[in-house]
Formats: sequence, C-alpha cells, structure tokens
Amino acid sequence: MRRVEWPTVALIVACYGLWGLAGIWLWPNAPLVALALMAVMAALHSSLVHENLHGHPTRTRWLNELLVTLPLSLIYPYRRYKVTHLAHHNDARLTDPFDDPESYYKARWAHDRMPRWLQSVLRVNNTMVGRIILGPLLGAVGFLRQEAELFRVNAPGVRLAWGLHFASLAPLLAVIWAFGIPLWLYLLMVVWPALSLISIRTYAEHRWHDAPEGRTIIVERSPLSWLFLNNNLHIVHHQIPTAPWYELPRLYRARRAHWQALNHGYVYASYWQLFRAYALRQKEPVVHPVLYCDDLPRDPDQSPPPVAIHASGRAA
Repeated sequence: MRRVEWPTVALIVACYGLWGLAGIWLWPNAPLVALALMAVMAALHSSLVHENLHGHPTRTRWLNELLVTLPLSLIYPYRRYKVTHLAHHNDARLTDPFDDPESYYKARWAHDRMPRWLQSVLRVNNTMVGRIILGPLLGAVGFLRQEAELFRVNAPGVRLAWGLHFASLAPLLAVIWAFGIPLWLYLLMVVWPALSLISIRTYAEHRWHDAPEGRTIIVERSPLSWLFLNNNLHIVHHQIPTAPWYELPRLYRARRAHWQALNHGYVYASYWQLFRAYALRQKEPVVHPVLYCDDLPRDPDQSPPPVAIHASGRAA
C-alpha cells in the first residue's frame, strides 16, 4: 500500500473544488445546475468519507479525517459513521438488526409493536423508488432520534464526535450563507438528492443468506461506479476493506468467477436491472427472515440499547 494514495487526494480536492465552484460561479448564473452539481459532489463526499474511515488515503488517521472534515451533506458526524460502519464489517452478523448498525431488517417483535402506518412506510421504503425518495428522510429522523438518546446518556465518544461535527459545520454553513443559498433550499435540493443517490448503491448491498459471504452484492457495471468509488463491487470491499477504491475493479476482474462463487451468485449486471425488478416491489421483507432462530427468544418487553445508524440512512 502507498503511504499516500494520490488518486484519492486528487478526488477530494476535485470534490470540494467543484462544490465551491458551483456556489461561487454557477449559483448566480444557473442556480438549478449549481444545486445539481453540489448534490453530486455531496454524494461523492459521502463515498470519500467511507473511503477515508477505512484508512485511506494516508496511514495517519487524524489526517484522513481532516481531509474530509467539511460535511457537505451536513447530517452525519464522521466519527459516528466510522464507529457504526466498522461494526457493520463484522460479516458474521451482517443484516442482524441489533448487531449490524446498517441493517434494514427489523426483528419481528419490534416490527409488530410499530403502528400500522409505520409498517406500511417501511414496506414502501423496501422498494427501490421508496428507498430513493423516503430513505434519506427516514434515515435522518431515525439517526437523530437515536443520537439524541446516546448524547443524553453520554455514550462513549458521542459528545466528542458531535462537538467536532459542529465545529466543521460552522465554516461550511458560513460558506453556504456567503454563496446566498438559503439553508432550507440546500437541505431540499442538495442534501436530500445526495443521500438519494447514495441510496441507489445501498438499496440492495446486503441480504440475508446462511453464508456470511452470500450477504453482500456484486453490481458488475454502472455509470455511477465513480460516484460510489467502485463499491458496487461490494463483496470485494468487504473481503479486502484495506484495498483503495481504484484497485477494486482490477481485483474483481482478476478473480471474477471466485467472487461470484463466494457470494453465492448475488450478482446483478447493473443498477438498472435492479430498478426494473424492484422499482415498485419489495426486494426484501421488513422482518428479518431468521433472526435468532438458533437462540433463546428475546424478552419482548426489553428493547435493545440505541445505536447510531449509517450515513446512508439505515436504521437498526
């Protein structure tokens, strides 16, 4: 591994640079184009945050954090995402709604205690159109609710993570104000669309399967691969999380048959194939198919402790 992965450094500079250019030059002349470009850069920034928390582009953790410290999508603190995402990389517990902070599944007892309207909303959220439209809002509400509880009980690292996040937000919000973009418009036309773009990638990233390796998808090609930093080849990332984004296609091509056998054929040719199949139809049930089938039942009156959720908006 390189001591400094310069392609990633260059992409970070380009991401912030294009975002700033959109605000300085495009916003006064072509505001819709400016907001669209800012949304794409905010989505790319989310992918770069994911890359950096895995130890890229340098071998120095604080420097990696500093390089992506301005949170273009506003909502999710870097350190909270890092803690929950690294917990998600315990492949043996992938999709478990209590042990995997990025699971979309619910335990049956928890699902059955929800109001009917919320059950219906979650079913819609398990369609691809529903996830793209509703996912960012549901994720943000769930995340902030759980973080408020963790903040209240002073869970380890939570207050520090939010303090650093607010310190990063202050100059960013000042710049947005200097551009002349109303905050409500930035939230509606930049943050929401950015998280919707990321929802295309995360929609089917994981499923329940008996074998942990069978729970992680391969989407072989997409014009959005650059935006997702090749995490459409997600099984490769889960198996080699230290590999930089620009190496994932080569690693996949070198052993294509191996990767497809390893993940038990959980392969799609493109996101368009996924969209055609599941645009308006649930791909997965809301209730986890086999949660704790080999364990003693949980006490239905005992809720699990709150956990933070992934920056893509998944609630446990």
